[in-house]
Amino acid sequence: MTEAPQLPIQMRRDGFDPVEELTRIRDSEGVVQTMTPFGVPAYLLCRFDDVRQMLSDPIRFSSNRPAPFTLRAGSEISQEEQARLRAGNLIGFDPPEHTRLRKMLTAEFTMRRMRRLEPRITEIVEAALDDLEHAGKPADLVAHFALPVPSLVICELLGVPYSDRGEFQARSARMLDMSSPMEERLAASQENRAYMAGLVAEAQARPGEDMLGMLVREHGDDLSTDELVGISGLLLIAGHETTANMLGLGVLALLRHPDQLAMVRDDPARIEPAVEELLRWLSILHTMPPRITTTDVEIAGQTIPAGSLVTASLPAANRDRAFIDDPDRLDITRGDLGHLAFGHGVHHCLGAPLARAEMRIAFPALFRRFPRLALADPFEEIEYRTFNAIFGLKSLMLTW
Repeated sequence: MTEAPQLPIQMRRDGFDPVEELTRIRDSEGVVQTMTPFGVPAYLLCRFDDVRQMLSDPIRFSSNRPAPFTLRAGSEISQEEQARLRAGNLIGFDPPEHTRLRKMLTAEFTMRRMRRLEPRITEIVEAALDDLEHAGKPADLVAHFALPVPSLVICELLGVPYSDRGEFQARSARMLDMSSPMEERLAASQENRAYMAGLVAEAQARPGEDMLGMLVREHGDDLSTDELVGISGLLLIAGHETTANMLGLGVLALLRHPDQLAMVRDDPARIEPAVEELLRWLSILHTMPPRITTTDVEIAGQTIPAGSLVTASLPAANRDRAFIDDPDRLDITRGDLGHLAFGHGVHHCLGAPLARAEMRIAFPALFRRFPRLALADPFEEIEYRTFNAIFGLKSLMLTW
C-alpha cells in the first residue's frame, strides 16, 4: 500500500486559516527547519518583517538556484534540459538577468493598460454570469465563473486559443499538485513547454496584436526562443490559476461574512479595499519560490548558513500581529496595508494589476446578479485543494 504524502507545514490550513502550529512558530521562535514540497530541507520564515526582509534582498537571498536544490534525488535532468526549463522563468533569476526579462513585460501590466482592458473584462464576467445562470441551480462557481473568467482574459491577452483551455488547465493542475511524484510534475512541465513552443513558432511566423506577438515584434532580437516559451508559459499558468482561486475562495469568504458582502455589492468605494483585505486574509500562495542564502544570515536571532534554502509562510506572515491589529478577522474596511500576498521586492507579482482588475469587476457583478446567492452544501463539507501549490477550492456549489 502506497503511503499518503505528507503535507509540508507551510501548506497546511485549517479552513481559511494557517494551522495553529504555523501561528505558534511565528509567535515564538519565528524560524524552523522544514521540508519543501520537493523533499528538500529548508528554513521556514513565518514573521511578517522577516519574510519581507527576505523578499527585499536578492543579494543575500538569491533566486538563481541550481536544479538540485529543488528536485528530489533521482530526479536530476541534464544541464541542457535544466537551462531550457529555466529560460524565461522570471522567478528563477536575480538582477540583472531578471531585470532584463521583466522590463520587456512591464508596459503590458501597468494600471493604465489594465484600465483599458476593463470593458473587455466586464464583458467576459457578464458572459460567465450568463453561463452560471443557464447552468441552473445549484451550479459550481469554480467551473462556471471563477476559472473561466481569468482563463479567457489571459488567453486573449497572451494570444492563446481559448479552445485549448481544457488541456492547459489540466497540465497546470498536474504541475501544481504537490502530492504527485516529481517525475509526473516534470513531465507536465515539459508538455506545457512543448505546447507553448508551438504557439511561439506561430507568433514568430505571424506575430499578432497580443502580448506574444508584441514580444516577438519588439524584443525578438533580445529574447531566445526558449525564453519566449518560458515567459509565455509562466504567464499562462500564473494568469489563470491564481485569480481563479482568489475568486472562488473570495466568494466563499464573503458568503461567510454577509455584512461585508453587502458592502462589496452595494458600495463601489468598498471594492478596492475589499480586494486587498481578501488577498491578505486568504493568502492563496502558501509560500514564494525558495531562495538560497549567499552568505550567513541572521534572522529572528538564528544564523542561517550560506548555501541554505529559505522559504516562507505567507499566510502566517500576513496574519502577524506585529503587522496588523486583530489579524485573524476579515475586515474589508482596512484598505491596503502592504500585505505580502503578491510577494515583495523585485519579484513582486508582475500580473498584480490584472488580478486586481478582474477581482474588482467580478465580485460585485456576481453579487448584484445573484443577490440571494448562498451555499448549496454545508460549509463543513466544502473541499479544498489541499495539496496544490496554490490554495483553492475543488468546487463551490451555489444556489440563488
